[in-house]
Amino acid sequence: MPKIKGNKEMSAEERLELIKRNTEEILTEEDLKTLLINNEKLKHYIGFEISGKIHLGTGLMCMSKVKDFMEAGVDCSVFLADWHSWINDKLGGNRDVIKRVGVGYFKEGLKASMKCLGEDPEKIKFVLGSDLYHNNDYYWATFIDVSKHTSLGRIQRSITIMGRKEGESVDFAKMVYPPMQVADIFIQGLNLAHAGLDQRKAHVIAREVANQMKISPLLNKKGEKIKPIAVHHHLLLGLQKPSVWPVPKENLQELWSSMKMSKSIPDSAIFITDSPEEIRRKLNKAFCPEKEVEFNPVLDWAKYVVFMNDKSVLEVRRPEKFGGNKAYKSFDSLKNDFAEGKLHPMDLKNAVAEKLIEILEPARKHFEQPAIKKMKEEMEKLLVTR
Repeated sequence: MPKIKGNKEMSAEERLELIKRNTEEILTEEDLKTLLINNEKLKHYIGFEISGKIHLGTGLMCMSKVKDFMEAGVDCSVFLADWHSWINDKLGGNRDVIKRVGVGYFKEGLKASMKCLGEDPEKIKFVLGSDLYHNNDYYWATFIDVSKHTSLGRIQRSITIMGRKEGESVDFAKMVYPPMQVADIFIQGLNLAHAGLDQRKAHVIAREVANQMKISPLLNKKGEKIKPIAVHHHLLLGLQKPSVWPVPKENLQELWSSMKMSKSIPDSAIFITDSPEEIRRKLNKAFCPEKEVEFNPVLDWAKYVVFMNDKSVLEVRRPEKFGGNKAYKSFDSLKNDFAEGKLHPMDLKNAVAEKLIEILEPARKHFEQPAIKKMKEEMEKLLVTR
């Protein structure tokens, strides 16, 4: 039976709850339960394009789930997708720069994020795409096997995983991106694929072709073909006001995806190395309508970043005439007070800003190390010159 911190043995039910925490969807929970009950070895991965500075969505939202998986006894890995970044024209489409930033700034940023979460970053396995593909005919055979079982129309509809719009005119290289992403899963024998909901289409393809794979099929302990489990975590909202307000309920999910935190809109995001002053400035101007709890980025961050576990506390500091100081120990109590007008938007913004400053302190310290600081400075120069 898998063990976690303190060598405590965990039941299949306890492991399931950890894996499910702060997720939007699991494809499928029944398949996951079967693997857990049968005590199959769970091999996880999450892949990242090398595309700029790391924000809360990548650093804390994604990596908090990696921490959950690790505590549930899952073998975890982070895929540094340098080829995918090249295909998707990141960092000017310069392969050498992408690779250097990937194994430098980006890897260190994810390690720093794990420090913010109280986890040992040296426990994470990093895999660089170039290393996986180099002299690996078996990978390219797996890629062809995936492609033979996927239609061109399906691939064209899947380019949204690259942040592209369905139907957008793209160069042909981008057509190989989705089947490469699926092949990454099979060639590494990964039965637990993890990402945000924006990567759902690739994972659905992986599940649909799984039983047809002749090269690198996923097998259980009995040697039977199985489908990879897909775990999708929440996408954090950006801080900007939506283009349509108020948001029609029928358009809420669609708009949510388009309004996720974005590196391309710097003031919509908090980056893991932002200074306390920057964090306060960005939160101060954030979209946060009074009593609004359905579409509110500051509340969204409170729920998924501040209250990511049951030990979290959010301290609100305010004059007595406005209700005095209050310590919130659950998101529900915070949400209820905000909905009833007992907590002013500015007090919520200030409280979340100070909590984020506290949470991100290990990342700022990590990047104070001279060699790692140089990596960050190079990343910032690249973004200015693009």
